[in-house]
Amino acid sequence: MTARIFLLCFVTAASCQTFPKYSARGDTNSSLSGYDFVDPLIGTRNGGHVFAGATLPFGMAKAVADATSDNQGGYASNGSPISGFSHMHDSGTGGASSLGNFPIFVYPGCANDDIDGCVFPKTKRSVQVVDGSVSARPGYFTIDLESGIRAEITAANRTALYKFTFFGNATGNATVDAPLSPLFIMDLTDLPDTRQDGSASVDPDTGRMTGSGTFLPSFGTGSYTLHFCADFLQGTPIRDTGVFVNTRAGNESRSIVVGKDNNSPPLPAGTYTRFNEVENGSTITVRVGLSFKSVSQACSNAETEIPDFSFSKTLATAEDVWKDKLSVLSIDTTGFEDTSLQTVFWSGAYRAMLSPQDYTGENYLWESDEPYYDSWYCIWDSFRSIHSFITLVDPYSQTLMIRSLIDIYRHEGWLPDCRMSLCKGWTQGGSNADVVLADAYLKNITQDVDWDMGYEALIKDAEDEPPVWDYEGRGGLHSWKKYGYIPADDFDPYGVGLFTRSISRTVEYAYNDFCIAEVAKGLGKQEDFEKYTERSGNWKNLYNPDQTSDINGVDTGFIGFLQPKYLNGTWGYQDPTLCSSVNSFDSCYLNSGGHETYEGSPWLYTFFAPHDMANLITTLGGPDTFVSRLDYLHESGILYVGDEQAFLTIFQYHYAGRPGKSTERVHYYIPSQFNTSTAGIPGNDDSGAMGSFVALAMMGIFPNPGQDVYFITAPFFPSVSITNRLTGNTATIKTVNFDTAYKNIYVQSAKLNGEEYTKSYLTHSFFLEGGTLVLTLGDKESTTWGTGDDDVPPSGL
Repeated sequence: MTARIFLLCFVTAASCQTFPKYSARGDTNSSLSGYDFVDPLIGTRNGGHVFAGATLPFGMAKAVADATSDNQGGYASNGSPISGFSHMHDSGTGGASSLGNFPIFVYPGCANDDIDGCVFPKTKRSVQVVDGSVSARPGYFTIDLESGIRAEITAANRTALYKFTFFGNATGNATVDAPLSPLFIMDLTDLPDTRQDGSASVDPDTGRMTGSGTFLPSFGTGSYTLHFCADFLQGTPIRDTGVFVNTRAGNESRSIVVGKDNNSPPLPAGTYTRFNEVENGSTITVRVGLSFKSVSQACSNAETEIPDFSFSKTLATAEDVWKDKLSVLSIDTTGFEDTSLQTVFWSGAYRAMLSPQDYTGENYLWESDEPYYDSWYCIWDSFRSIHSFITLVDPYSQTLMIRSLIDIYRHEGWLPDCRMSLCKGWTQGGSNADVVLADAYLKNITQDVDWDMGYEALIKDAEDEPPVWDYEGRGGLHSWKKYGYIPADDFDPYGVGLFTRSISRTVEYAYNDFCIAEVAKGLGKQEDFEKYTERSGNWKNLYNPDQTSDINGVDTGFIGFLQPKYLNGTWGYQDPTLCSSVNSFDSCYLNSGGHETYEGSPWLYTFFAPHDMANLITTLGGPDTFVSRLDYLHESGILYVGDEQAFLTIFQYHYAGRPGKSTERVHYYIPSQFNTSTAGIPGNDDSGAMGSFVALAMMGIFPNPGQDVYFITAPFFPSVSITNRLTGNTATIKTVNFDTAYKNIYVQSAKLNGEEYTKSYLTHSFFLEGGTLVLTLGDKESTTWGTGDDDVPPSGL
């Protein structure tokens, strides 16, 4: 028998429960800021997996209602019921759900006023959402359930705060009229049902529930232990406390211990606190502290961060923090009647500051005075736009993240390519933390950064193969050094890993080596600079100039693609369209049956030489042919912009002297693929990758990550400004002839600080030193601006 028999009206909950109106926003009588346009619900449907709940920038606590399907981010706007409210999540991830540990589930009362009249297993207790009741803004989430409960949520850094309001009949069923005697349970579970062991206890006098559990990461190896401490704001007398296991509960015991069992999912177990009867409209506030170290630290975190249980003060603090974070950005919206593009922009900027998450002081793996950030989920995604964005808007936080990456190397011996819940995550391609470090080095991220240690970490990635390279370092390094590519039939007795992705690993290793060469140059290490610059050209070793391509038997008209190559130097074959939107899209993942590219086709990976674009353009037949091929990639259906490798291809026209074409592509994908709906992003948000992409693209300054290059395209607003928090200087991009219909999207000419500027890119010095870039726009692509050999972005070093 499911919870719905007891909790739903025979008609609908809306017809038998009356919920008072709530405000979707706080006081907005003053002029609106970027904060007021953020919609955390964008991307919570159709696989976006965006975390929609309450958190702080890069906060550890991420609290929200958990839906029963498509719940990688906890809540999903798909109409599925709610199984609980949990306190930690990742945002925008694919694959299995992650975290969602120790959910609270709340009953307004139990059928027949009997504790066993409530349903405990999360597979059976879920409750439907009242239509139209969900609302969110940075630092706040609210939802009404058909059981007669409203939940409001806010958060501090390591503490979640819930305010539950109880309305009407306790069971939501007029024929089963039980007292309004709220029951709170803390469940020893997580979203992906990976509990290995757990324990919990409840204090009969205060109702405090504490506990611990060991769980598995969602995209990695190992296990992690987490602890919680849940307290109630005193007021309503406690009726009783106890434990539950499987389908029944009792107050004979106040603690429970569970080990790994053979049930799937693991046997339900946890603690409960039940309150005496309350009046209709009463509220009960629950504070949940979290810690990876201990229960006592979880309690201490909660008591320190939210000592008085004040929901309004905690929410106001969260709002102020978010407003401050977003305040470094400014956009001019003169002439806009529709605010949807403002919502797309500000919501993207917001999502880009959800992860990585600040776990400083919570790392039980080693003792260190350095910051510790987690949920690098995954750097294969985030290096392409997230960290460049954070460097622009929050360089101090990016500095802490770089220090954290280096400290991970210091204590674990390798830079991560992916990491979550203090566990090593799976490597998807190259050692792409190399790109993040190089990007930071080039952009003056230096405060208290041990760059000598950072460089040591880079060299280890390039030279030493780990015993297991599925979750750190690079595999096939012997062949990489000997042959200059990863053979499809590689012989690698030096380490073990998934022997697939030879094409994508080759081109990523080449770019990783280029990024190392950049840092070597900056540190004056000439021999290393020359070595890794030469190795960065290895991408070309998998270019087969004779390879053709067709779609459903129709020749694409282009020849020459990256292809697998064997140890003996002969060519293998992978259809150039395989693993694209036109051919077996889902065939190139991390599995033994995967192919020679990862989450993309040879058509796409043939364009990946971000550091060697002049050579790539020549290889592919020159600028005109290159532009035609790039057009075909975008217009044939091969490209899926929901995978991050697509980002750079939108702007590669710059290298062929056609920056106007880049602007055309940006305006095609925004808003066609990025909008204000709950399905308003393509694919997973991947920890904010889609969010950072759209924010950077709409400002007209998308980076080539790992290089000191920002592609100039026409911004989506008359002017945009970024204030650097470290220097205090403001960089402003203004437009002349801007129109809200976006007819004038082509840059005709530019002036930088009053001087004519013909280059189609900026460097980071503009954002450090401040200044003004004025772009004159027109309705036709310019044949002069950004087209000269000295005006295109640089290739090589």
